[in-house]
Amino acid sequence: MITPTRPDTELEIVSCSVCLKEIPLSAALTPEGVDYIGQFCGIECYEQFASKHKLDPSKPPKKNK
Repeated sequence: MITPTRPDTELEIVSCSVCLKEIPLSAALTPEGVDYIGQFCGIECYEQFASKHKLDPSKPPKKNK
């Protein structure tokens, strides 16, 4: 688990929708315009997901803030 920079701040952790790696929500990539929200640890996992679900992988996911 990642330790927050401030002890009183909790970091929201999500799992990558492809490899299931735990990542902070602020670092996750999230595609827009899908029926549900997927979180991805990186572009490689997003491209794998996009090709499997016949999405346009050229439309990059947004990075969460």
